[in-house]
Order: sequence, then structure tokens, then C-alpha cells
Amino acid sequence: MGHALAMSIEERREAGRALRHDVPRSAHADWTPWEGRRDPIDVLEQQGDSRALELAPIRYGRMAESPFAFFRGGAAIMAMDLATTPVTGLRVQACGDAHVNNFGKFATPERNVAFDINDFDETLPGPWEWDVKRLGASLFVLGRQRDFGRSRCEAIVAAGVRTYRERMAEAATRTTMELWYDRIHIGQVLDHFPERYRAQVQRDVAKARRKGHRRAIDRLTHTVDGRLAFVESPPLQVHLERTDAQLDDLEPMIEQYRQSLSEDRRVLFDRFEVVDIARRVVGVGSVGTRCWVVLLQGPDHAEGDHLVLQVKEAQASVLEPYAGPPTQASNGERVVVGQRLTQAASDLFLGWCVGPSTKRTYYVRQLWDVKGQSDVLKMDASNLGHYAALCGWALARAHARTGDPVQLAAYLGGGDRFDRAIVAFSAAYAATNAADHQALLDAIASGRVEAEFLG
Repeated sequence: MGHALAMSIEERREAGRALRHDVPRSAHADWTPWEGRRDPIDVLEQQGDSRALELAPIRYGRMAESPFAFFRGGAAIMAMDLATTPVTGLRVQACGDAHVNNFGKFATPERNVAFDINDFDETLPGPWEWDVKRLGASLFVLGRQRDFGRSRCEAIVAAGVRTYRERMAEAATRTTMELWYDRIHIGQVLDHFPERYRAQVQRDVAKARRKGHRRAIDRLTHTVDGRLAFVESPPLQVHLERTDAQLDDLEPMIEQYRQSLSEDRRVLFDRFEVVDIARRVVGVGSVGTRCWVVLLQGPDHAEGDHLVLQVKEAQASVLEPYAGPPTQASNGERVVVGQRLTQAASDLFLGWCVGPSTKRTYYVRQLWDVKGQSDVLKMDASNLGHYAALCGWALARAHARTGDPVQLAAYLGGGDRFDRAIVAFSAAYAATNAADHQALLDAIASGRVEAEFLG
């Protein structure tokens, strides 16, 4: 990256075009499971070795629900597969898990609503193509599950990839500071959708605005002896003393987390004190990683002055075996740095810490802070196509911040050759994902793995 940016703009364009000879854009269509491909259930079981074993059945149950649910939880499987596909050698701060459900609305520190990538557990410097292929495949898997038909599924994927390519071309014309300040405001989101879908977008935004810290307090806590505490809801939310899980001494972890914040945010954080903590099961692929919710109160807690933080274990990125290790000292820091690099604006309380005895690493953020996702499972094909384009826009914006948009845009070109390649790849990978999902169902039926279905 540093070498690339030392070249002139024209030299970078030529370098991008030259990559087409080494890695033709049509080559990205290639996907066939290779002979000796590792059993996908083995991959999931290996991940489980470092997780809370008692939660594994919940993970398998959630992944078994549908091919799309399996895809969401199978980032490690796809990372293994992507490592066998052609790459150009151009690297970005990759999301690592850029499926369609990992994009959404959130509040910036200024309390504006923006649209962006919203999951960074797997972020790591790596090939830009892997993020594009994961997004494309997720769209095809979803469309196939919704019985949209092959041509509509292809059109949805094409919309996402075409917008990625067009927005990267636009990014190639902008200055470094323009790229850094760029974000997708909610007004732009509304303008992006045809009139017939805008009312639903507005409802989604209103719903996201309601999903703030006050709602977290209302839904997850109750009053005990005059003080707020987390509600017991086993196995999804359980107080620490009711689990056999180990959490490190809280005090040094809080201090390390505090030091990871900027000074002004430390002053803000210092106005709160911890009053309760519980384990909370979140996500699909994340189930089994240690995740805690921490209830804090401020000096005006009698007037509702509370805060809920999520302390989530950060394990090694699924990309690491194939893209190399992070430069950060811990995976918690890796997640935070990756998020700050790629997301247009990050959570006010985003930080990290390391357990002093277990050496487990965590990142910290507000549990809910005007976070919202559109229900992609209910979108019609046309609406999903527009949403796919919005995700492609956000992904291009993120990649342009840490990669070289000039080289990327030159490689992609103005035609649809790359778009068609990713469509073909996505269709082929959706078939592989369906077979892998069936393998999980077979493993559950045979008793190889245990699944818990919580409804």
C-alpha cells in the first residue's frame, strides 16, 4: 500500500489495469469444491474447542434453521474456501464477514443515523475480493432461500457488485480527506430507494432510533431491592454467579479498557460505576464466544442515568490462517482498530481489554445505540436488489479508506466483466452452502452434534 501510493495516479491506474493480465476478472467466477476439501462440520467443531462448550448446541440450532442462517454462522468455512480462489494481491482492511446481514443503521457520536458495515469480529488486512465474494454469495443464498429464481438471484448479486464497482470508480477521483470524511447518511439511503420502498425505510429508521440504551434498560433489566439488575433468562442471559464460566478480575480489565478510550471519553466513562454483569448469548456464528453485558449507573441514576456495555470476546479472525496475523497486540484491539479504520463513525465507548489471568481478549461497545437492520428475509426481489446496491456502496466506501481506490477501480474497469464473474461465483457457492447446511442437518440427525432449538 505505501509503495503504491508513492506512485503517480497514472502509474497506479496502469498497475491496476496490468493486474488483469495476471488475474483476469473472469477468473473470479471460478468455484468448485476441491477434492479433499475439509468437512465443514469439522471446521465448526474446531471453532467450538475455544468456546463455551455448553453453548455449542445453541449455535448448531441457530445455524440449522436455514441455508442463510448456516451461511451467517459459517464464516470460517468460507474463509477456508476463499483462500483457494484467485486474488489480485491488492489488500484492504477487510471486514472478513461481509454478508448482507452485517450491514445496517447506527448512530454516529453526533447522534446522526448512518448506514455502514456493522460487524467487525473477523476484520483483518486481506484481499478485497474476499469481502465482495462473501457479500455476493450471501445475496444469492438468501435469494435462493426465498425462491426468487436463478435470474432474479443473479440480478440481485449483480446490483450489489455493480454498485461496488461504480462507487470505487467514484472514490478513485476523490482526495484522501474526502474519502475519510465520507459516510452514507440516512437521507442518502432514502434517496437511494424508489418511492414505493421509502416508507418502509423510514419505519426501519424510526425503529433503530428506538433501539437505544433506554430500550436496553427496559428490556434487559428489572428493579431488585430498589436497584436495577439484569433479568435472568437462561440460557440466553444469565448472571455470572449462575454460570461456570470464568471472567477475569473486573477491576484491571476496566482500567485497561478505560485506557483504550480517548481522554475525553475517559472523563465521560468515569462518571459511571458498574452495578451488575451477566453473560448474554448473541448472534449466530458468535454463539459460544464469551459475551457479557455490563450495567453501569451514573450520578443521576434515580432519573434513569444508566448505560449498558457489551464486553465480547474477540478470538482470532477466520481470515488469519490465510491472510496472516494481525499487527495489534490482541484480537480485541484488532477488532477495534479495524472498525475505526473502515467504519465512517464508531461507537462512543468502543475499546478493548485483556483478561489478566485467562488472557482472553475482548472488545467493548454499547449494547444498543440506535442500531437497526432491515429485515432482508421479508424483502421482495426488487427491494433486495436495491438493498444489495446499498451494501455494495458501503463496502466500496470502507475498502477505499484503507486500500488504493485508483488501482482497484482501474482493475475493475467500466464494463460488467467482474460483475458477471461474481454472479457466477455466488451461484456456485450457494450450491456448496446448501450442501454444507444439509451436512449439518445430517450431523444433528446422526447425533454427531447436539442442537438446541430455542424458537
